[in-house]
Amino acid sequence: QHFIHKTLFQCSSVHQHSHPHSIKILGDITLGGLFPVHSRGPAGVPCGEIKKEKGIHRMEAMLYALDQINSDPELLPNITLGARILDTCSRDTYALEQSLTFVQALIQKDTSDIRCSNGEQPIIRKPERVVGVIGASGSSVSIMVANVLRLFEIPQISYASTAPELSDNNRYDFFSRVVPPDSYQAQAMVDIVKALGWNYVSTLASEGNYGESGVDAFVQISREAGGLCIAQSIKIPREPKPGEFDKIIKRLMETPNARGVIIFAHEDDIKQVLEAARKSNLTGHFKFVGSDSWGAKSSPILDQEEVAEGAVTILPKRASIEGFDQYFTTRSLENNRRNIWFAEFWEDDFRCKLTRPGIKIDPEKKKCTGKERIGRDSHYEQEGKVQFVIDAVYAMAHALHNMHQDLCPGATGVCDKMDPVEGRLLLSYIHSVNFNGSAGTAVLFNENGDAPGRYDIFQYQMTNTTNPGYRVIGQWTNNLRLNVEEMQWTGGSRQMPDSVCSFPCRSGERKKMVKGVPCCWHCELCDGYQFQADEFNCEMCPFDMRPTPNRTACRPTPIIKLEWHSPWAMIPLFLAILGILATLFVIITFIRFNDTPIVRAAGRELSYVLLTGIFLIYLITFLMIAEPGTVVCAFRRLLLGLGMCITYSAMLTKTNRIYRIFEQGKKSVTPPKFISPTSQLMITFILISVQVVGVFIWFGVMPPHTIVDYEEQRPPNPDLAQGILKCDMSDLSLICCLSYSIVLMVTCTVYAVKSRGVPETFNEAKPIGFTMYTTCIVWLAFVPIFFGTAQSTEKMFIQTTTLTVSMSLSASVSLGMLYIPKVYVIILHPEQNVQKRKRSFKAVVQAATMSSRLSQKSINDKQNGETKIEPDRTQ
Repeated sequence: QHFIHKTLFQCSSVHQHSHPHSIKILGDITLGGLFPVHSRGPAGVPCGEIKKEKGIHRMEAMLYALDQINSDPELLPNITLGARILDTCSRDTYALEQSLTFVQALIQKDTSDIRCSNGEQPIIRKPERVVGVIGASGSSVSIMVANVLRLFEIPQISYASTAPELSDNNRYDFFSRVVPPDSYQAQAMVDIVKALGWNYVSTLASEGNYGESGVDAFVQISREAGGLCIAQSIKIPREPKPGEFDKIIKRLMETPNARGVIIFAHEDDIKQVLEAARKSNLTGHFKFVGSDSWGAKSSPILDQEEVAEGAVTILPKRASIEGFDQYFTTRSLENNRRNIWFAEFWEDDFRCKLTRPGIKIDPEKKKCTGKERIGRDSHYEQEGKVQFVIDAVYAMAHALHNMHQDLCPGATGVCDKMDPVEGRLLLSYIHSVNFNGSAGTAVLFNENGDAPGRYDIFQYQMTNTTNPGYRVIGQWTNNLRLNVEEMQWTGGSRQMPDSVCSFPCRSGERKKMVKGVPCCWHCELCDGYQFQADEFNCEMCPFDMRPTPNRTACRPTPIIKLEWHSPWAMIPLFLAILGILATLFVIITFIRFNDTPIVRAAGRELSYVLLTGIFLIYLITFLMIAEPGTVVCAFRRLLLGLGMCITYSAMLTKTNRIYRIFEQGKKSVTPPKFISPTSQLMITFILISVQVVGVFIWFGVMPPHTIVDYEEQRPPNPDLAQGILKCDMSDLSLICCLSYSIVLMVTCTVYAVKSRGVPETFNEAKPIGFTMYTTCIVWLAFVPIFFGTAQSTEKMFIQTTTLTVSMSLSASVSLGMLYIPKVYVIILHPEQNVQKRKRSFKAVVQAATMSSRLSQKSINDKQNGETKIEPDRTQ
């Protein structure tokens, strides 16, 4: 109560000197004014140095607006607007104390029991009633004051507070503003970031309502818009410790890809951030997007221009008010006594000292003459918010004017209905105003008391301009219009800097997202036979396709076959042609000398069958190399085993006949059955028919057709992948096809071994034996080569060549061992091709038996260390 007693009334004996920190302008209706005339003082001191632009310029703008309104016969005619203007000292708590002045007239006081020391009744000074308040500047100050003013229903119009939370119509229903809220600014900044192609940025905020709510709005809008991620959100403390800004830069460098830094900070904080970046040798690394607290001011970038180069800043669209410039530059100590802080401004602006009673002048400072002129003897540039201060005062005046017309029609001055002015009714009139402001743009408010968003976008450029400075590169009014081609970056570069977490993946790479950070990903190559199905997935190409070089689609795998000119084909073809020519030569020779003893002794019928088989073995080489088709595949199946089957069936029949003859001779002199040529042919054709029937059954079960094998040549590198056109014969079916011939071959070999004791001059037992031994060796070599190349990329070529060469070699062995010696005798030694003395079957058998016994005896004698020479009796 002591405070109320002291401030709300004074006794007659006390000298009346109230409000030493305020300006009082008399009028019919009084408006309050809140301005940061002084900066925040050091600890324990509420106020610091005078603020020339933000403080004096803005406050003088209110005085200028009042003069204009009071001299305007159309606006509030016969009503004078007065003012009570207070200094907030840029501190919310101090501003709250000061703003209690505005509500004094509304506090009910009971002074009946109060007496002065001499017993007299106190003289009550009735405080003026403030109908509305212009201010404050800082958002934190406006919030603190708004909480008090709403209790007393005093409308408030701010000219600079942009915190989004002031748009809350439930908590701050008596608050309005002629500047757009930071939510619009944040939206504009999100649009700028997206226009620059950035998706990964950090945010910096000064602790307090302005910085924190601005960043919160930016984060919220970016989250709703999508496609934009916040790398780090860093807060600058109210009272930064030494080295604090170096730590902030260090933290920003933890995410070096986030080069874009969104900054909602006070001037001093901006300057120290730039300085810390320069000290860390990061000039040109960070690209700042600054809020309206940076705007187009020179003070935050003083001596840090290189670090600030390329910074994009935003500022509510404004104009310089010429009338104010004319007004302010003509102010002097004589004509501006109503401004109690003007003398302090004068000293600071002209760097001089005024003489005051009891105060000594600092000898280092010059004495003020009073003849100095603003703008002539000092630098002057209109502060950016002057336009908004004027618009705020005019908005209040238009609301009062409209209210007066409705409540006091035709009345001169303030009528009873407006004495006092009802705050809630005035608020409704404020929200309804719509007039052209000092800059020619419309002044109006939405349902939350916010002005529409209109921003100019600047960029600080150092090159290609007559002098370094801010250049307008676009504007934002609900949507962005940005002239990207006019933008410049470090060193005058036109190349847009990147601020992205991850760069776009190349063709054929999929995005593997980083959990929780939608703008960050790792690029993974679609390897092997995968292609890039979409941005996030790789899929396997179909079995008959392979990925394109850039792996964005699949392309057909090329189909190959064994070509005639391939080295793998030329060697087998050469052998086959030689073999066929040799076989034909033998056949022709045999036909020509058909009745000669050698041809007859060889067994003409079986020889022709055997030579036909050898011919077919050579012929299969051409079918194996020919382009696969239904007919070719059918003949492959038929002839692959048939040639060998015919050959080895004939050989088996021969060896079996010899073996049976000599085995029978050991027991009796009666010749065995089925040794005639006709019988031999019958036995041979029965053996061959087994193969033919088997092949035709195979035809019925699985008709011949071609396939393209994509698995055989499918190496890790898909560029080398090839499909192979071939017949539907697997390795297993190939072996099955030859298995019968192999059985015949093995059986024939067994009989050849058993018949090894037959006399050399008797028929062909020994040559057939050698033929079978050599053939077995060839085919034993064939198996590991054939199956050992299963993993080779040249598998088909190697196996085809191996098979055809092995068959040609086995045919050549048979031809060479059995028939070439005979042809040699027939052609070159015809004298040996004569009929020898015929002997009976009995004599032949006896001779063979005797030979066998002699051979056995000779072996035994050798074992006993004796060697005896016996006469040759085989002839």
